[in-house]
Amino acid sequence: MSQYQDLKQACYDANMQLPKLGLVLFTFGNASVVDRERSVFAIKPSGVPYDTLKVEDIVILDFANHVLEGEKRPSSDTKTHAVLYSHWDHIGGIVHTHSTYATSWAQAQLDIPILGTTHADHLTADIPCAPPMDDAMIAGDYEHQTGWQILNEFQRRGLSPSEVEMVLLANHAPFTWGKTVEKAVYNSAVLEEVARMAYLSCTLRPNVPRLKDALIRKHYERKHGVNSYYGQS
Repeated sequence: MSQYQDLKQACYDANMQLPKLGLVLFTFGNASVVDRERSVFAIKPSGVPYDTLKVEDIVILDFANHVLEGEKRPSSDTKTHAVLYSHWDHIGGIVHTHSTYATSWAQAQLDIPILGTTHADHLTADIPCAPPMDDAMIAGDYEHQTGWQILNEFQRRGLSPSEVEMVLLANHAPFTWGKTVEKAVYNSAVLEEVARMAYLSCTLRPNVPRLKDALIRKHYERKHGVNSYYGQS
């Protein structure tokens, strides 16, 4: 049995949640899981349909993108995952999808504005959309540069990746992450639902107002603040 069996299983389980949640079609997405102690991560192989994916297909790599175990080529987005794992050492899992509503906002090159309390239950900022990648980055090591596109945008905006665990890439699609891959999957589903609600709200009322600051603080803090009271103790 593989020395990475548990890591492969966790990665497989996370990937299989994506079609169940309606976040991927065909092979349009991937999830990865990191093992910080061994400085390796597991990721879905490239172009393998979810209905034929097996645990043994999962690929293990180090942060320099060297394949340590696996017969199949890793996801084409592997280098993006590696960049984020290398620079944000608090994250345990990453998810990339082309889910319909989140990707529509990305293709429109728009942040998703904070319009309602569902959004505020999860973060207090607009969901950022990084600007289109410049031609030199595209012509270079594209997937590696995609990771830097995310890092640079968070630095430019002064955002914390532990507070804002999702991003849109202009003309591309969303990435989410979390302390665990389960949280990354959860964030991907939340992002898609918030994107859908925001799209419908803006369609119904193009000049829809942003959520009041008082409601943003109330809904975020009741779930995440030091005196939170959402859920069970």
